[in-house]
Amino acid sequence: MSERVAVRKTYKLFIGGKFPRSESGRSYPVQNSNVALASRKDVRDAVLAARAAVKGWSGATAYNRGQILYRVAEMLEGRRDQFVGLGAPAAEVDEAIDRWVWYAGWADKLTQVYGNANPVAGPYFNLSAPEPTGVVGVVAPAEPALLALVSVVAPAIVTGNTVVVLVAEASPLPAVTLAEVLATSDLPGGVVNLLTGRPTETAPWLAGHMDVNALDLTGVADPELAAELERAAAGNLKRVLRPAAGPVDWSADPGIGRMTAFLETKTVWHPKGV
Repeated sequence: MSERVAVRKTYKLFIGGKFPRSESGRSYPVQNSNVALASRKDVRDAVLAARAAVKGWSGATAYNRGQILYRVAEMLEGRRDQFVGLGAPAAEVDEAIDRWVWYAGWADKLTQVYGNANPVAGPYFNLSAPEPTGVVGVVAPAEPALLALVSVVAPAIVTGNTVVVLVAEASPLPAVTLAEVLATSDLPGGVVNLLTGRPTETAPWLAGHMDVNALDLTGVADPELAAELERAAAGNLKRVLRPAAGPVDWSADPGIGRMTAFLETKTVWHPKGV
């Protein structure tokens, strides 16, 4: 009897809640697997899916979004051993699960903390409330692959934004496995879109896309590339979150900064009753 040949897994992109192959047909090997190599066309498809999901996701109640993020944590907990098998330290997987829960808890509380009743001279109420920016392009950090990814995705989507994430080339497996978790949770298709491959190749197209409203450059290690992407983002006045000046402690209390970075503030006036 001949020796059996194992089936090598091919990880695809995650766009619009589905797993398409790269339009380019390209892939690259990672840990005895093949991982899709995203193209410019894949970026456009992902932005289209993210834009289509904005209305439904931003229009959902904050409580509902929080419940969905908590469901993601439940699903991730059930596949904990799979992530450990991919090389993620058990402690990191636990932190990533807890991070989903932490952001889920903020979903229906952020408006109370970040919104405001403004003092005005006159018989009016002046109220400020946060609203999502829209489609956020994210260049994900390479390490720690799972915790850092969750720490940039969860705060962007919990407030009602949708994301297109460029996954680090060297460590894509936790991200594409997380995509399998998201696909089997209650998260609507298009809210999170994950593109594997070379961010240096695809990031300029994401930064310059006129239907992307904001850009998170946390995972960009090259200062020249970061500056180039920021210049490209200026075309439609995207909000830009620049890379940190030094190493980031992803295990630290994340605070609310990453949630408020991609919010707009709407202020309304309302006359007081007589």
